[in-house]
Amino acid sequence: MADQSIAGAAGIMATASEGDRSGRARIVILFLCLGLVLVVLLSLTSGASDASAVGVVHDWLVGAAPGNEMLNARDRLIVYDIRLPRVILGVLIGAALAVSGAVMQGLFRNPLADPGLIGVSAGSSLGAVAVIVLGATVLAPFTSALGTLALPLAAFCGGLATTLVLYQVATRHGRTSVATMLLAGIALAALAMALTGILIFMADDRQLRDLTFWQLGSLAGATWQKIGSVGPIIVLALAAMPFLARGLNALALGEATAGHLGIPVQRLKYTAIVGVSAAVGASVAVSGGIGFVGIVVPHLLRLAIGPDNRYLLPASALLGACLLLLADAVARTIVAPAELPIGIVTAIAGAPFFLWILLRKRGVVDL
Repeated sequence: MADQSIAGAAGIMATASEGDRSGRARIVILFLCLGLVLVVLLSLTSGASDASAVGVVHDWLVGAAPGNEMLNARDRLIVYDIRLPRVILGVLIGAALAVSGAVMQGLFRNPLADPGLIGVSAGSSLGAVAVIVLGATVLAPFTSALGTLALPLAAFCGGLATTLVLYQVATRHGRTSVATMLLAGIALAALAMALTGILIFMADDRQLRDLTFWQLGSLAGATWQKIGSVGPIIVLALAAMPFLARGLNALALGEATAGHLGIPVQRLKYTAIVGVSAAVGASVAVSGGIGFVGIVVPHLLRLAIGPDNRYLLPASALLGACLLLLADAVARTIVAPAELPIGIVTAIAGAPFFLWILLRKRGVVDL
């Protein structure tokens, strides 16, 4: 009880300069819940096919109209086996990327922090590309033993290995330097990208086509099997991250102050980077590289509801899911019947916003 009261006091102190926005935050979260429901319905009904989710539900409740059995069977296949897994995967990945970005920004106390900037995404990509290129040769025992779990597990291990090396480099005498972690993360990301480039150079034509589309990011390969392999990892990481909220609020006051308030700072940092590695690694394994969600979503919400992570983290999960589903809907329809990689859509929308953040924070952001 004492620890909870201390952490609660830290949360109050961390957000005092912004005023009490808890009421507004609850309203925003409620609207985001409603918005997510609407976006899910939109995603289930949009696409190159005219299959209707409403028609499928009506058919399931009432029964197929005479003469429409074949049409209804096709619609059920499209909605249940193609669109619904894609929507669920989009919700999980959007929430994972947005919450990971919010946690990293709270950990670094910097609105420009993102899993991609410290090498987590690059390390996850390296692990996934290694399985794609070497899965039938050098890594054949690994892939044959794990089956469909090989790709997400490799991506998770790649991201986790990168962040653990990063943590060791930035930690000295039991204290972790945030600035050193950020700079070392950029170097490790460059190294991971170089190794990924070597693997791509070794790939054959079929693997190159898969890797090119995968690196741009896509939810096109969503299946129930993939959800079963990465879904538990993402859900567990997302479920654990809200427990970091009070500690991140206290950390906003500085590491020394957070320590005096009773926050186990080193354990908080370690838990945060492992959780981010799990969420981002699993996401990268099935969707490839999708950028800017982790920067844009937390910053937008911070402007609206303030920096209190007790509300920022769940709101980020909801808004991240909404934005990624909207981007996926655009990717599926803008050049139908072809499909645009979702990473292109998020980059077109996110890059100008990122530049706006840089200009707005120019002279204020302390790296």
